[in-house]
Amino acid sequence: MLLLCYSDQSENCNGGGKESGQSHSFILMAPGGAACEGLCRMAKKTVTELTKEILADFLTENGYALYNAEFVKEGKDRYLRVYVDRAASDIDAPGIGTDDCERISRFLSDRLDELDPIAQNYYLEVSSPGLDRALLCDADFARFAGRPVEIGLYRAFEGKKKLEGVLVGLADGIISIDTDRGERLTLPKSEAAVTRLKVIF
Repeated sequence: MLLLCYSDQSENCNGGGKESGQSHSFILMAPGGAACEGLCRMAKKTVTELTKEILADFLTENGYALYNAEFVKEGKDRYLRVYVDRAASDIDAPGIGTDDCERISRFLSDRLDELDPIAQNYYLEVSSPGLDRALLCDADFARFAGRPVEIGLYRAFEGKKKLEGVLVGLADGIISIDTDRGERLTLPKSEAAVTRLKVIF
């Protein structure tokens, strides 16, 4: 098994502070079985569903939370990407660091080796979501209420395809933000291509 490790600039991952600005990722290259295009041996579950199931108890017991998981093909390579964060109840803990990513990677890799559910060769990558993380679910909008956000729109609103403001929240499928002009804007979540935390240096 080939072991790779790298870091990039994005999230609170030096272990010494909650928002240091550096994100660490830990990658394993996992050899698969016979080349079977797009097939998972555990046909009743997708790769991401199985990944979430494997990690659920481990993350909870160790003070982590799963932000997102995806299994994608880029060029000729496949990647199982897992994004982890501190549990919302542990917000005073240091940010996710390289040691955390490695710990989670090794646990997940060992379990996937045991189950051997993926037919193809793939890279397993574990990292933090980043300071400019997208808000994906209702819990994200509740957790980051009061923080500056940027909203990318599918269609322009008043000539703009991006809105900025302080997140008020998400209720009944409606996103509310307060702009720097003192206005409160609301829009259906379905009209937002992406809502991200705005990084302010």
